[in-house]
Amino acid sequence: MYLKLNVALEALADRWYAWSHIVSPATSAMNIKERHLKIMESYIKNPKIHAAAVKNPKMLGGPFIDYAGGRVEEIKELYDNTLSKRANMLALYDAISDLNTLLKKEAKGFSLDSLYQKVPNILKGLVELYYDLNNQPNYRFFESLLFRSEFYDETAQSISLQLVESDTSRSFCLSTPRLDDDNLIHLDIPFRKSVIDDLFKMKRQAGDYKEIKKILDIKPHQEELFSTFFTEEPPKKYQPYLGDGIRTRYFGHACVLVETKEISILVDPVISYDGYDSDVNRYTISDLPEEIDYVLITHNHQDHVLLETLLQLRHSIKTIVVPSSGKGNLQDPSLRLLFENIGFNNIIELDDMQTINLEKCVITGLPFLGEHSDLDVRSKLCFHVSLHNKFRVIFVADSRNIEPKLYERIQRIVGDIDVLFLGMECDGAPLSWLYGPLLSEPLPREQDQSRRLAGSDFNQGNSLIEIFKPKNVFVYAMGLEPWLEFISSIKYTDESKPIIESNKLIDKCKELGIVGERLFGEKTIEY
Repeated sequence: MYLKLNVALEALADRWYAWSHIVSPATSAMNIKERHLKIMESYIKNPKIHAAAVKNPKMLGGPFIDYAGGRVEEIKELYDNTLSKRANMLALYDAISDLNTLLKKEAKGFSLDSLYQKVPNILKGLVELYYDLNNQPNYRFFESLLFRSEFYDETAQSISLQLVESDTSRSFCLSTPRLDDDNLIHLDIPFRKSVIDDLFKMKRQAGDYKEIKKILDIKPHQEELFSTFFTEEPPKKYQPYLGDGIRTRYFGHACVLVETKEISILVDPVISYDGYDSDVNRYTISDLPEEIDYVLITHNHQDHVLLETLLQLRHSIKTIVVPSSGKGNLQDPSLRLLFENIGFNNIIELDDMQTINLEKCVITGLPFLGEHSDLDVRSKLCFHVSLHNKFRVIFVADSRNIEPKLYERIQRIVGDIDVLFLGMECDGAPLSWLYGPLLSEPLPREQDQSRRLAGSDFNQGNSLIEIFKPKNVFVYAMGLEPWLEFISSIKYTDESKPIIESNKLIDKCKELGIVGERLFGEKTIEY
């Protein structure tokens, strides 16, 4: 039997859609307290407000549970279970808060040695205290030890399986916990378990249905639904690229596959599903090689580190390349440690201007500015890929070209390029939308609104074109595809700033005689 191509996996932590900040221990504690519990408290008190908010397009992506005002008792049960089962994580949250208070009150520029005695007990041996060069106190975690402590508990992890029947069948995933449902199978399986690989290999290779059912420990009441996830019909075969040049394929959002007959590179994997009718053409898993040589991750945001896709592809990925982190800062958890602890092997960390040199391919990490609300976040890279020493492409992702002099310096090292992939979601959510749970105290509204999770606008994008002189410019990472609404919460009109700004850039490309296009759905380019 084959696993159907529209079977989706959702990685869950305490029934909430998991992303890196929900898996890494310290950020997980902050999100449990400041996001998940608060959303559930609000729903329990007034479910009708949530029911009205999720119907309002202007509220899309807000902290509202999408159960039409019902299932309050189940949310209350989840809330109570969280308080009970995650008491240690709530204690970790309190300890982090107490440590912030301690440093503000007592770290006045003198030696910090004596303060180690006052560090909350559960943080002793897990943090280093320090001053920055402006004499401001701070701390960092020994994050590798956190992952080996009681604060990383795999019993919180589970997966849910479901058939995706349409592009818009799932509600916004970051604010609605996944309760039991007739169309879902929940399995208490830690993310690192190889049975996930065994299951999703069956999208390409026929497997033993009875054996996989046994390994997954499918219960009698789950069997009827589980059987609908499988088919005897084999999927279409992947057609490898056999030409002497380069083929790039756009899979939606920031996901691009670069292939030669020697190598395959997949950037920011976000793969749609196949097996149902849609007005939008797209590439899916059948359009990927069965072995992916390199996966490149540009930065640590939910729509670029999509565990849903990455866990399904884990068995195919030979090497995963991630930007190095800030080494223990709360706001910048390590992607390497995340991937190691959820079952990925052969992870390479790159810093700015570091390279991976292969026979006919060189992958270089480039500095990534902006889009992180002016926080000290290091886990972000643009990627420069050179193939056959004649084709050069840069994936800028959501980097915001605030300081063109940076890229002028880079151009003097890497030279001009053939293709530029540029994100232009230039509105962006405010800092608090993503990083709010990590703040020791809320920002004033004016400051919060000014510090956006925004990509490049026309002027910033045009500056990159002037610097690198690409022959092709592709605007991507806009969250335009309908199947991304469940994670991106973005809907544009012709009056939306990202549409206006990207239209201006495409018009400018035409004026310059450059091929320019805003990507949507699927796109193949051969060189």
